[in-house]
Amino acid sequence: MFRQDDEIRLQARPEWGIGTVQKVEFVTREGAKDQRVWIRFPNVGMKTILAGAAQVEVVTRANDEEDVEHTFAAQELAHESGWLGEITKRKPEDAMTNLPPEVLDPFSSLRGRLKKTLELFRFTSDGASLIDWAVAQTGLDDPMSRFNRHELEEFFKHWARGRDEQLRSLMSEARRNREPVNDLMKSAAPGAQAALEGCHGRA
Repeated sequence: MFRQDDEIRLQARPEWGIGTVQKVEFVTREGAKDQRVWIRFPNVGMKTILAGAAQVEVVTRANDEEDVEHTFAAQELAHESGWLGEITKRKPEDAMTNLPPEVLDPFSSLRGRLKKTLELFRFTSDGASLIDWAVAQTGLDDPMSRFNRHELEEFFKHWARGRDEQLRSLMSEARRNREPVNDLMKSAAPGAQAALEGCHGRA
């Protein structure tokens, strides 16, 4: 259940940034209690969701400082040894070029990993999409406060290379296992098709 002033992130659209709950309305959906939630996001403005239908990650609870997520930005704010501390110990590209865990999770189904990987192709290095990617990657509403444009472009190149390699690896695995995934590829972004050029055959 959400409360006004809770800070949340939609798992399907992390590039929207961390949103703040503005209003909550209790509703009944399919015989079960649910909430209609109005959320203001820094990058896209006001959005309305049904809490039971959306995958929502709570960043902080209103008036509850201890309920803090363990992400880039939250760690930076909460701990001196958090994100900034880790950045000083390792290269920034290590933090900026990692793929999301759900893309690499060996305990997830091949189809699930492939679907999550294909979703990453909504990001490009062009204009606002690069900033959207940086917001999703860092958890910061303003990644330009930490990195300049050139740095973000370089990080994105390395990240995109890993994303493309992961897609090719998953498609090879799908071919080996004779698992049909053509339906996923039909709706994939053009960048995903380009990443597969040169691969022999399709699953």
